[in-house]
Amino acid sequence: MIRKLKDGRYRLYSRKKNPKTGKRRNLGTFKTRAAALKHERAVQFFKRG
Repeated sequence: MIRKLKDGRYRLYSRKKNPKTGKRRNLGTFKTRAAALKHERAVQFFKRG
């Protein structure tokens, strides 16, 4: 899940919420949405490994 921050960068969050905190895990901050999408695909690939 990608969200745009106020400073114009994009942050990748986990899809599921952490049951203990009720928030999503930060998986990285990127300058462009394309970079965030690329990293999200890499994360999904390694989850299946």
